[in-house]
Amino acid sequence: MSLGPRDLALRIGELADAKKGEEIVTLDMRELVSYTDFLVVCTARNERQAAAITDEVRIRLKRDEKLLPGSVEGEGAAGWVVLDYLDCVLHVFTPEARERYRLEELWREAPRLELDPAGATGPPHAASA
Repeated sequence: MSLGPRDLALRIGELADAKKGEEIVTLDMRELVSYTDFLVVCTARNERQAAAITDEVRIRLKRDEKLLPGSVEGEGAAGWVVLDYLDCVLHVFTPEARERYRLEELWREAPRLELDPAGATGPPHAASA
């Protein structure tokens, strides 16, 4: 059974967390854009960790869910990597790139899904401005 968009977003967040991704935010974009349902944004301390996070997501989703990203953009040296799974898009940034692009600020009206430290999820709630 394949994951629905919400569960896919939460799974991607869990995988990023398992590789020590920081400040993981999952934005519910369904009422705001037509190109994806969820954005998952996280920070990697450096390019090497960004590669570890994206590699983990790609390998585990391929193995466990038979999912491959529709596209991959950027590279660690650029300070950001994007894995596009259509229903869910993962953005991995270095701290400098995350501050530069400010996706949470751009999409501040998007509700957030929260991932608790144990991996259990609660109901979505509106993001604070």
